[in-house]
Amino acid sequence: MEPKEFKSSITERRKEVLASLGSLGAKIYEQIDKGYFPSIEMPSRSTENIYYDQKFRQFILGDKKVKRSARNIRHLKPFAQLVWTALFSYELTSQRKTSTLRDVYYSAQAYEMTFKDQQESNNIITDLETVLGFSREDFNIFPEERSAVFGDLTIRYTVPGYEGKTLNLTSHPDGVMIGPALTSSEFVETSADKVIAIEKGGLFTRFIEENVHKKFNALLVLTAGQAPRATRHFIRRLNKELKLPVYIFTDGDPWGMHIAMVIISGSANAAHLRDLTTPDAKWSGVWATDIVNYKLPTDPLDDIDMKRLYELQKDPRYKEDPLWQREIKTFMKIRRKAEQEAFSRYGLTYIVDEYLPAKLEETK
Repeated sequence: MEPKEFKSSITERRKEVLASLGSLGAKIYEQIDKGYFPSIEMPSRSTENIYYDQKFRQFILGDKKVKRSARNIRHLKPFAQLVWTALFSYELTSQRKTSTLRDVYYSAQAYEMTFKDQQESNNIITDLETVLGFSREDFNIFPEERSAVFGDLTIRYTVPGYEGKTLNLTSHPDGVMIGPALTSSEFVETSADKVIAIEKGGLFTRFIEENVHKKFNALLVLTAGQAPRATRHFIRRLNKELKLPVYIFTDGDPWGMHIAMVIISGSANAAHLRDLTTPDAKWSGVWATDIVNYKLPTDPLDDIDMKRLYELQKDPRYKEDPLWQREIKTFMKIRRKAEQEAFSRYGLTYIVDEYLPAKLEETK
């Protein structure tokens, strides 16, 4: 594949974030300068203002707005917290430093800004995302890293101290962690023609051991359960920028289905954001029908599993493709679930030799 250059787009994104944060600060200053109580308006994230959009193929926010005003004594604390979070985000972005969600919570104390707990801090960060339309990752605020990637992709770092250095993602046998340095890197070149996203670490390791990246010309991405937002953004970049189709492999249960769907169409919690979804990605298994067809070892679906299935059945995202409804109905019928590792009953390499090629062909 021809080398691709993306530094300009990454640089432009940072400029847009800084301009947006600066504009927010200027508006607040202007209100105060004119003798007004400063206020901030943002889209409401209430459930009644979230709906599924067929065009974007994800949940989005409606037109309802909420307002935080210094005039309202109940708004004073969250207003101040929001302004401080914007200031801290500006410092991070302009200085090209990163922070974790936990770091933000503790850093506030250095500014004599208080949050009763980290959840309150996290909620204010989400408010800032909603106000500006950028994700916390654009502000250089990340959760703890736990996902990884492995395969023939050469990246070029853009973070200070490593700018211009290149790395091939086959360089470490355990995979390369998907953290801030990787997600902000440029894609230089790759020989891969697909992405395989994998829920479980054990199967990710097995795929590396069995050279799945070579046999199937693939980049392997470990989601480690529900994919973190940075990982979902990274998968989207692989799909959009390198034009690589994405295949998702999860456990055969309602929770695995939802892990795949969140990669495909996002979540209601992130309805205020774009650039986190990969709408054309394929859930390639483990399906309920695979449990039947491959006679896999299973466990019974419990009451919580069944409740989740009924919720998925009503979710508009699962009604677009008959595959989802078919698999939900099959789960309800057999009332069983299976893990990805269940294929080991046929031997350690069966999932690579038999199941994987069949599923990639079926869902391409």
